[in-house]
This record gives sequence, structure tokens and C-alpha cells, in this order.
Amino acid sequence: MPELVTDLVVIGGGLGGTAAALTAARLGQRVILVERSDWLGGQLTAQAVPPDEHQWIETPLTSPGYQELRRRIRDHYRRNYPLTDQAREWETLNPGFGNVSRLCHEPRVAALVIQEMLSPLVASGALTVLSPYEAVAADRDGELISAVRVRGLRSGQEITLRAPLVVDATELGELLELARVPYVIGAESSHEFGELHAPAVADPLDQQAVSWCCALEYRPGEEHTIDRPAGYAHWRDTVDPRWPGPQLSWDDVVPDLLTRRTRPLFAGADIEAAGADDLWHYRRILARRNLEPGFPGGEITLVNWPQIDYWELPLLGVDDDTRTRAFQGARELTLSLVHWMQTEAPRPDGGHGYPGLRLRGDVTGTEDGLAKEVYVRESRRIKALFTVTEAHLGREMRGAEAGAEVFDDSVGIGYYRIDLHPSTSGRTYVDIDCFPFQIPLGALLPQGTANLLAACKNIGTTHITNGAYRLHPVEWSIGEAAGALSAFCAQSRTSPQAVHGTARLLADFQRLLTDRLGISLAWPEEIRAPQARHDSIPKEVTAHAG
Repeated sequence: MPELVTDLVVIGGGLGGTAAALTAARLGQRVILVERSDWLGGQLTAQAVPPDEHQWIETPLTSPGYQELRRRIRDHYRRNYPLTDQAREWETLNPGFGNVSRLCHEPRVAALVIQEMLSPLVASGALTVLSPYEAVAADRDGELISAVRVRGLRSGQEITLRAPLVVDATELGELLELARVPYVIGAESSHEFGELHAPAVADPLDQQAVSWCCALEYRPGEEHTIDRPAGYAHWRDTVDPRWPGPQLSWDDVVPDLLTRRTRPLFAGADIEAAGADDLWHYRRILARRNLEPGFPGGEITLVNWPQIDYWELPLLGVDDDTRTRAFQGARELTLSLVHWMQTEAPRPDGGHGYPGLRLRGDVTGTEDGLAKEVYVRESRRIKALFTVTEAHLGREMRGAEAGAEVFDDSVGIGYYRIDLHPSTSGRTYVDIDCFPFQIPLGALLPQGTANLLAACKNIGTTHITNGAYRLHPVEWSIGEAAGALSAFCAQSRTSPQAVHGTARLLADFQRLLTDRLGISLAWPEEIRAPQARHDSIPKEVTAHAG
């Protein structure tokens, strides 16, 4: 079996893993990045979810690395698309004019941009990308992970990887299980951390719904109806007690109020308009109004709507057969929604169906039109040296004017509402306000394992606070901190635990983050303070969709 020895091994090439590998390599380390998909970028690309972000995302408070990613995505459209003069000159170009974000774009474009960012590091030998590969085993020597074995999904080749530090940035925390690192799944009880919105009894199977996203183009007058899925009748007729009707409907639930709402596919006749309160504009990723009139393509939207939230079976803490059935169920639900919209969905004119809706697999990199992978909102989470709880950032628990807890070991900042989708336990939305927060270093460090760093949704949060820490820019910042920590430990000949526990080392590491990488470690007081209320956040960046 071939063996590779390097400075850092990163398992998982989502946003956290990509940021970790990119940062460590730019700081002089030799890095091996392992990803099971043939696209890097995770939720932004293979899972096909345009970024969920906060209102300060366009300011210098955002990590320079994440700013670079966003800038390069916009530049790709400016270089390659027939934009109107107005769109080309728009500094904060939003290719899709989607309501949910200031940057709604095609997942295919983000995958290309990430490859472009990594390309010089790959050419120099600083970064080796093994894709599509997955971790299949891990060896331990006491508190150390001594080796990780990975296997090519196409070739079947197995390679043993060794490094002083290993990062788990997998979507479900797969390496934690392989390496026997203590972890938590599902919901903790309210008694464990005193969280206001935690259930009374811990429930490992209380896991957020997953969504198998897809891209749709609309070509009026054309016929693109897909075959009726085998389970179509189930999804069309079944009514969950938490829901106002079947999921194949224009009706869903307002997450924070739990009241019924109706949003049609198109709110008006002009689908090329901006800002309409309908499903089409929710995550539209290519808007014709940004393109010259001669552009032959149609409008494209990304379907990540409540209608495709799959909550019947969990992914974690179950056997392989159950997990496989969950994946199949999520795919079938999305295809059923597409077929329903094409055939039975009521239209404002009294007719039914939009047969001109066309699945765009080229946008998601697949033949069937769905995303390469299911959108995962919840992972295994390490039992960390420090766990972020609702009491650290929840507005209701802390009081309306308190601000989030200040962490002396901050390695970055982030913000998103605590946004938990309906779960596999029968719980409905948990959608509550919180303050802009910091990312504590202690949440990246597991108990009982000395050379593993968590770098995505697997950090030391609870089920509740995971709902705020799991979105795109925060995951990038977590990974960025992990990659920088690896480089710092190598240069200082120290360990992550020593950095966390030694004031001088921690200060030196934080100076690396701020002075060399330009990363903000704290929110300005005027943002952290009470006047930075959720109510002041523009509508387009507070649409509940993550």
C-alpha cells in the first residue's frame, strides 16, 4: 500500500477543509486534501447551496480568504458572461438576484473558482488533492492519530497518509468515528447545558432535515416533464403533523412564527424582476436581467426550499441500510416536487403545471439534475475542550442588550440566526435570534485526541448552536483557523493544546491570524452591542433557507 507523509492531512474538501488546506499551504506547509466528491466546496458546490450570509459580509470584517472567494466568483461572471453594462459595473454583482443572499450564483462556477484558487499550490507541490477519495480507516497511538487510510472511489487504490496534524472536515464527521474520537450526535438535553430551547431529554436521533437540492431552468412553452417517481403518491398525499399540508404544495411554515404561509413559484408575470416574494426568486442563481438580450438561456433557480426538507429518517446513529434509505428518500422527495410542479401544481391562471421547468444537471455537475450530494445541516460533533451553548449567544437567554459572550481564545467571527430545520424526531423549526459571535479555539480541539482539529460543522457546538455556526462564511473561517493553527504549531514546535492553554502562545497565534492573514477576531462594539438587532438586517439576507 502506498504511503504519503506530509505536514497536514485534511479529510474533507468542503468549505472548511478547502480553507484549511489553502491557508496551511499558503503559510508554507505541505498539505494533502482528501475529498469524496470530484468538486471541492461542499455545501457551496457539491451540495448546491448558494451562500447564506450576514449583512456585514461585504465589509472588511469578513475574512480576506472568504472575500477572495466571493470576488473571484463575481470576476468569473464578468470575464465569461455577456453581462449588461450595468451588471458588469455593479461592484457587488449578484448573478442571480436571489433574495436570500447578496451573491447567488451557480454551484458549477464556485467549483471552478475554488480549483483556480488552489491551482498554483497544486502546481508547486505544496498541495496534493486526492479526489474522489474517502477515508476508510484510521490508526491511533494513544492520543495520536498515527495514520489515515484513504481509498479512491474510482480506482479502488488505498493510500496510507501520515502527518503531525489531521483535520476532520467531512460533512458528517466520518473521521471522528473511524479514529474513535469521542463525539455527540443529535440533541443534548436542557439539563446538560441549561439551554432554553433544548429538549428535556437528550435525543441522538433528533437531527435536522437534509435536502437534496437541484437546479431548474424555466423555458415557457417547452416540454421537460420528468417521469413520475415511484414514491410520488406518498409525497403528494402524506401530511406531517408539523406541516399545513403535503410537502408537494406552495404552502409551508414561517420558521420563527410557525404560522402557515403560501408562496407560489412565480408571484407575477415578470419572472425576470428582482425581489419578488416567491419561490423562484428565493435562490435564483442566474437572472436574465443581468445578461444581454441575445443570451439564449433561460432563468435558473436553485431549489433549496422547505418543500424538499427530508425528515423521515436520520443519517447518524443508524445502520447503513437506514442511511441508504434516507438518501434515497431525500432524492425521491426532490424529484417528486419537480414532477408535481411540472404537472399538477396550481397556477394563478387556473391551470396546472409548468412543463417548461427543466432540470439543469450541467449546473450541478450531474446527469439527473440533482446536486452531487445531499445538503447536510448537522454532523457528528466533537466533545471539545470548550462547547459553545445557547447561553453564549442566544438573545433570549442572554438578554436583549447583553451581546454574545466574549471569548479570549477567539480565532474568527461569524453571524447567522440559530436556524434548525424540522428534525427526524418530529420536532418543528427552532428559529431564534442570536448576537454576532466569535469562534473560540477551544471548540476546534477534541478531548482525548492530541493531533486532530475539527474544521466544519463538527466543532464543539450543541445541537442548538450548530444552527448558527454551520453556514458558509463561518465554516470557511473555522477551516481557515485550523489551517493557520497547523502552520503555527509546526513553526513553533508546539501542540494545539499548548496554544490553547498558554497565554503567550495564544497571543502569538492570534497575531498570525490578525497581522498576517487579516482575520477579524472580534466584532466592533457598535455591531456586538444591542443596537445591532436582527430586525435591522435587510430582508434579502434574512430569508430563512439555510
